[in-house]
Amino acid sequence: MVVLVPRQIRMTGMTGSVPYYGGRFTPRQAYAASHPPPRAPAAPPPADPQASLAALDRLLAEGVITAQEHDDLRARIAGR
Repeated sequence: MVVLVPRQIRMTGMTGSVPYYGGRFTPRQAYAASHPPPRAPAAPPPADPQASLAALDRLLAEGVITAQEHDDLRARIAGR
């Protein structure tokens, strides 16, 4: 049995979408706690090495990466 918290006594630090206190976890709650929702997939890197090198050059020009990082990543792309 799950006891839901009335709106008046909810605490700001409570986690999860369903506030609950006391009692035991139900199997559904235990499963949900151990299986968080999947994250959105990261964007795949461009397959074209020229596009990757152009992106690296933009990052260097904008100051996002250092010259050393640029050289290291450029060597990785060239070594594909």
